[in-house]
Amino acid sequence: MKPRLATVWLGGCSGCHMSFLDMDERLIELASKVEVVFSPIADVKTFPADVDVTLVEGAVSTVEHEEMASLIRRRSRFVVSFGDCATTGNVTAMRNRFSPDEILHRAYVELADGDPTVPSEFTTIAKLLPKARPLHEFVRVDAFLHGCPPTADEIWLAVSSLVEGRIPELPNVYQRYG
Repeated sequence: MKPRLATVWLGGCSGCHMSFLDMDERLIELASKVEVVFSPIADVKTFPADVDVTLVEGAVSTVEHEEMASLIRRRSRFVVSFGDCATTGNVTAMRNRFSPDEILHRAYVELADGDPTVPSEFTTIAKLLPKARPLHEFVRVDAFLHGCPPTADEIWLAVSSLVEGRIPELPNVYQRYG
């Protein structure tokens, strides 16, 4: 049975996933080694159980992200903070000097082209957390793959090693828990 791989996109720009796709023809080789069970580049709606390796891109910046991080940790054997937003907060955390109310007012009132109204019910947008924070501040993370974004070569080496049950030997991959 092939190892089960998931990738998740939280609060970030999707640059890490774009770098993942930059593995080009190595994606075909990866597809022969793993079963991709969840990803923003696959049409899967629910995060599955029994995932071997999950790469998590982006900072935790909304209530939905916090819930997803918890679900990922419960259902994944090995969780990787994928890129600098997941490892440090990076660009996503630049909003931290403002309150969620200030952010929403700026986005929905000051910059509005049409009706300048902040949505009163969070049915169309996720409720912002007070601060955007790195993944490891919410759940246990097993390894950190740094970079904004990590290179396709670093991702390839990290994922290849992890699906074979080995910790990658890269300068930008750090194991946190043994």
